[in-house]
Amino acid sequence: MTSLFTSDDLHYFSEGTHGSLSSVLGSHPRTVGGVAGTSFSVWAPNAESVSVIGDWNGWDRGSAPLAPVAASGIWEGFVPGAGHGARYKYHVVSHNGGYRVDKADPLALCAEEPPLTASVVWQLDYAWGDDEWMATRGARNALDAPMSVYEVHLGSWRRSPDDPRKVLGYRDLAPQLVEHVTRLGFTHVELLPIMEHPFYGSWGYQTTGYFAPTRRYGDPEGFMCSSTSCTRPASA
Repeated sequence: MTSLFTSDDLHYFSEGTHGSLSSVLGSHPRTVGGVAGTSFSVWAPNAESVSVIGDWNGWDRGSAPLAPVAASGIWEGFVPGAGHGARYKYHVVSHNGGYRVDKADPLALCAEEPPLTASVVWQLDYAWGDDEWMATRGARNALDAPMSVYEVHLGSWRRSPDDPRKVLGYRDLAPQLVEHVTRLGFTHVELLPIMEHPFYGSWGYQTTGYFAPTRRYGDPEGFMCSSTSCTRPASA
């Protein structure tokens, strides 16, 4: 298997200055030697062994072992047959007294909707349509530009008109939130932590997935949408 990690990746990772860890750690669907599957990698420096368990292998702790990458503390492997939408965790065996535990992936791009806790292999499928907005962003963020920030927790800001117990999704919230803050004269929106978290009462401040927007409001592409470009891709 061809590793996703270059010598530069390992150098910057060990130095603590790697600027794009999600591009190498976590789960990445790809084809190796004509076989479709997913590369998995996780940092577990005190592990004696690490394997990937998931719905494609019946959560079998022995069928998909990972291998250490040099002396980095990273474990990596390619698993044929695991693809987009597959649920998975890492089974970690510690050097400390044989302690064993199943862990979600801290660098996954997607997770199951809580209270379920598995990570999900995700191949992002989204075409950005914000070229005009990006081209003018600098002027809006200049030191002499006015700034008024609207802080919001998505789950409690507005509920479904049909069922007040039901939170709205990213695709429903985006156009409503943009209209609301624009009408009130706000220039920026600050979201309370949106990353995946197990206890909803924490309002996101117990983050477990730094690159996975919570599934409580939809899929990762839903979080990427805007009021003017908020369509669901054909593959979702």
